[in-house]
Amino acid sequence: MPGAIYAEGLVKTFGDVRALDGVDLDVPEGTVLGLLGPNGAGKTTAVRCLTTLLRPDSGKAVVAGIDVLKQPNEVRRSIGLSGQFAAVDEYLTGRENLQMVGQLYQMRSKAAKARAGELLEQFHLADAADRPTKTYSGGMRRRLDLAAALVVSPPVMFMDEPTTGLDPRNRQELWEVIKQLVAGGTTLLLTTQYLEEADHLAHDIAVVDHGRVIARGTSDQLKARTGGERVEVVVHEREHMGTAAEVLGGFGKGSTTVEEHTRKLTVPVTGGAKLLAEVIRELDTRGIEIDDIGLRRPTLDDVFLSLTGHVAEAGRNGPAADAGREDKDKEKKEAAK
Repeated sequence: MPGAIYAEGLVKTFGDVRALDGVDLDVPEGTVLGLLGPNGAGKTTAVRCLTTLLRPDSGKAVVAGIDVLKQPNEVRRSIGLSGQFAAVDEYLTGRENLQMVGQLYQMRSKAAKARAGELLEQFHLADAADRPTKTYSGGMRRRLDLAAALVVSPPVMFMDEPTTGLDPRNRQELWEVIKQLVAGGTTLLLTTQYLEEADHLAHDIAVVDHGRVIARGTSDQLKARTGGERVEVVVHEREHMGTAAEVLGGFGKGSTTVEEHTRKLTVPVTGGAKLLAEVIRELDTRGIEIDDIGLRRPTLDDVFLSLTGHVAEAGRNGPAADAGREDKDKEKKEAAK
């Protein structure tokens, strides 16, 4: 039986750009699927198709047991959505924004007001509740947008890079809110570029590139595919980099990456701290002085580089990303209809 979020063969094109190229997803009820991928990979397009904001060219999608293509209005009543960018009305107060969303979901005025108060407290916005949101900081707007997605406590949630723009403390607080939601039975599809975020929240992770799911598994399983661990060495003398690369190559489980300008060498390994000690002894035996050495787990860039052949971009570029940049106020209101 399909999960709370199910997609089969989703295809979406924008002119010559094939933003989705046969995406398959299945998210069991009460779990979190982390959708990882570079900018322009198709993550946001997939979310917009699953939340009825875009109609796929072909394929099947079912959310909360409802056919997305045949019954879009019923789907909208069963989901919450927080897009990439905060969709709040700058001229309304924080409280008024939340009450408006509640009323769009056809809540009674009294219930919408009470729910707004609860969420303002939960997201630490109570002190600014009656200020126009144009006076809010970027992080405050982001928290208000996330609160708006939770007004009706939907059984299925979609969060598209929800912690973008949040400081570490607010990010941690949001993670706790998400964990509480899922513990209460909510199903969540979360797009993110932060492997750390997926580590904390996702039961399963799907990696998307060029509109296709190219890998799926737990965070540990994906990291294992990139070599599990990395030994990083910074040599003191640049002329020793060749010899150091030779040493690391003898211990590594893949190619050694060399950064000339920082004199840093990195190689995937298995064996943990015991192997690290052996590397240090061999470097010392070969007379190679080092400034720094350490053992670390793969980073997001390691996973992307291994699976996609390139790292995650820092900017929001790419055809699929460009195609998803539409009026976010409209997106919020459409999702609530």
